[in-house]
Amino acid sequence: MVGPIMHCSQTIFEDATPELVRDFFWDDDFRLKWDPMLVCFKILDEFPLNGTTIIHWIKKFPFFCSDREYIFGRRIWESGKAYYCVTKGIPYPSLPKKEKPRRVELYFSSWRIRPVQSPKKDGQQPMACEVTLFHYEDMGIPKDVAKVGVRHGMWGAVKKLQSGFRAYQLMRKSENILSRSAIMARVTTKTCIAGSDGSLDQGPFSTEQASTEDDNSRAVQHGFDWKWVVVGGAVAAACVLNTGIVGKALLLGVARRQAKK
Repeated sequence: MVGPIMHCSQTIFEDATPELVRDFFWDDDFRLKWDPMLVCFKILDEFPLNGTTIIHWIKKFPFFCSDREYIFGRRIWESGKAYYCVTKGIPYPSLPKKEKPRRVELYFSSWRIRPVQSPKKDGQQPMACEVTLFHYEDMGIPKDVAKVGVRHGMWGAVKKLQSGFRAYQLMRKSENILSRSAIMARVTTKTCIAGSDGSLDQGPFSTEQASTEDDNSRAVQHGFDWKWVVVGGAVAAACVLNTGIVGKALLLGVARRQAKK
């Protein structure tokens, strides 16, 4: 297969709302407290009209790898009760590459966050949140090494994610002041994606831009053309179609097209 390894996973957060999980994933200030790999971050640019932000990350890798640098654009789409959170590596000429840390240029990560019926509370109101993640990046290490790292490190990453979210819940109950990242997470773009109302049905889907944006927000911003979000939304939706040939073909086809860009 050409391109980096693609990862797809599904996680259930009990006693959680999509809005809080959305804020948690975007809140880099709080991520510094629970994610040991994130060394530092900086908001390079932001567009309050549509919630777009350009972010700079430096992440610490195991001793056999040097630190990695990321520059990515991110934005959130909202459809029904679901959120589609998409990030993509972008060029940023005003911050040129250095020898160290090594910059990860091929990077794509998206989450679909939606409310679901808690498997532990049959018959009650849905108080659980399902997160479907689709992710790939070229870290510049051999694929076999990357596979071993994912296989042995994923469970630990999931546990850190769960404990980090519980700490975030407690923090939000006691503090009313939101970080800038969490504030930007609340600026979403309305879309219409079938099956995004929290239902677990795995039916056909479609995407349609439902909000009105000014010309500047539709244009390429710092090299980041947001027209690709239609494909990004399709990827997020295709992740749940993992029981059929059509779903798998769509997921792999979209991912390969994105990897070539």
